[in-house]
Amino acid sequence: MANRHLSRTIALQSLYEWDFKGGKNDEVVEIIKKNAQEFAPGMNDISFAHTLVETVIENRDKIDPLIEKCAPEWPLEQVTLVDRNILRLGICELLYGNYEEVPPKVAINEAIELAKSFGGESSGRFVNGVLGTIYRELGEPMKEDGGRRSKNEKVIVKK
Repeated sequence: MANRHLSRTIALQSLYEWDFKGGKNDEVVEIIKKNAQEFAPGMNDISFAHTLVETVIENRDKIDPLIEKCAPEWPLEQVTLVDRNILRLGICELLYGNYEEVPPKVAINEAIELAKSFGGESSGRFVNGVLGTIYRELGEPMKEDGGRRSKNEKVIVKK
């Protein structure tokens, strides 16, 4: 398993646990550390997992409304913990990621793979639909490899 994919798995497991325990931000570093030791004991660099989790938590007030907007028939509380946190990770990478390191379509595909591995029977389709909608609203960056943006450039999604 590639390091970034494994890091996303650790990030997902950590966000799931964090969310399940009530979203206490002071516990998240220990949760990530514990999950990395348990599920990736030989992995020395877990900085990508840390970055993903911290970016999701810091921007949850912007990410969660996007989930609600793009899946209006599913109130956020009714989206399963797994799917909700997979969507948070995918949206995080779409909005705040470095497209040169992880192109948008790769971020979407990685989220879909997480949904297929850890979610329910229809999770992959659900995640694909929500992230695809957000990708289109962003103007389909890098669709033809021409929409590159730098790591520090932020994207604003219309509401």
